[in-house]
Amino acid sequence: MNVPADMAHYGVTKAGMLALGNGLAKLTRGTSVTVNTILGGPTYSDGVAEAVGGIARAQGMPAEQLKSAIAAGNTTSLLERFLEPTEIAHLAAYLASPLSSATNGAALRADGGVLTGVL
Repeated sequence: MNVPADMAHYGVTKAGMLALGNGLAKLTRGTSVTVNTILGGPTYSDGVAEAVGGIARAQGMPAEQLKSAIAAGNTTSLLERFLEPTEIAHLAAYLASPLSSATNGAALRADGGVLTGVL
């Protein structure tokens, strides 16, 4: 939705994911199957933690300091921090539960308020 110039390749994959989710939801029309897409924001996954740790070591600084600096640089984040993987998982658990039976063909955000537009 808001693709940085140096991340065009990433934006293309996310657009493809949205299109796939939309098409699959239409294919399951009239069944009890629902298909939705989760739009996760900046998440401190194992891979991100490894990358931040490597950069911090190379710069001779504590990883926690670099993590905070990266989060502070994300000026549109309403949470002002990285998300934890479990926070994305909570949305997935909701979508997999009977509570979401009327949610179909949707793109739901768990992004900490990073996207400023209406989706």
